[in-house]
Amino acid sequence: MDASVLAHVLRVMPLVTDPNVLVGHSTADDAGVYRLTPDIAIVLTVDFFTPIVDDPRSFGAIAAANSLSDVYAMGARPITAIAVAAFPDAGLDISILGDIFRGGADKAAEAGIAVIGGHTVKDPEPKYGLSVVGVVHPDRIVRNSTAKPDDLLVLTKPLGTGVLTTARKRDAIDEGDLAEAVASMSALNRAACEAMLEVGVDAATDITGFGLLGHLREMIDGSGVGAEIDAAAAPVFERAVELAGRGFAPGGTLANLERAVTYGVSFSVSVAQPLRLVLCDAQTSGGLLIAVPEHRATALLDALARGGVNQAAIIGRITVERGLHVR
Repeated sequence: MDASVLAHVLRVMPLVTDPNVLVGHSTADDAGVYRLTPDIAIVLTVDFFTPIVDDPRSFGAIAAANSLSDVYAMGARPITAIAVAAFPDAGLDISILGDIFRGGADKAAEAGIAVIGGHTVKDPEPKYGLSVVGVVHPDRIVRNSTAKPDDLLVLTKPLGTGVLTTARKRDAIDEGDLAEAVASMSALNRAACEAMLEVGVDAATDITGFGLLGHLREMIDGSGVGAEIDAAAAPVFERAVELAGRGFAPGGTLANLERAVTYGVSFSVSVAQPLRLVLCDAQTSGGLLIAVPEHRATALLDALARGGVNQAAIIGRITVERGLHVR
């Protein structure tokens, strides 16, 4: 759903008063966290969506990686999951749903967990995802609302999956042009999580439907700070900017950019419209955006590289002054 619509809906939710709720919906964080004991808290999240690639097993893997990402963004370890799926009762072979389930289960197994149940409904359009449970020490939760002035911002995966998948749906590119993005969307954020826990960071979030600037806005709003982004430093998939300039930005991306302008994000004139779109591109199973103290930034990049996260980059910094500036 559109972020502004969702914010309006959530205003009717009652205030959470249970002291064991360590992270609720008030800061738009990636998952809820509930304390069970002084040493154990559970992390709860759910995510599902319609197919973005043609191959059903790849779709299942991407959807599962996307769902698991919320747990990793909290600095937590997933322990189990249940599936959520919708599928038409006519027109598609039921084996397709089996392939989607298999892709999701294989990705969950790569994360070291099992899919132990789920729920399905009839729907004209297929949908799939996971509800994931993780665990974390209550004192070691990585929130999106605790960034500090002068932190550097590190992004761990390239941007542009929304543009590329839209271009593929419209036959503007072939499967080969999409292969790098599919591999990125299928990759777990586990190594990025392990790296940030090893080094010690101030805040993190994962980049999904609201795009880089949308999720960064949630981070700075929750933290009471501002941010500056170096647009040229952001890792971007090859051809993403070109294709955005040719009109292949999905509706969610266009809405994200409109919302960014409405919110007051300031863009330097040197940041062309296609790159602005990519910075706002609605991502599926995107990377982690990590706010790290400057003196630990090199150590974080080194730890990410050791874990195979080779396209991570410093893309900006947190500021005392409120607002979001892209130069």
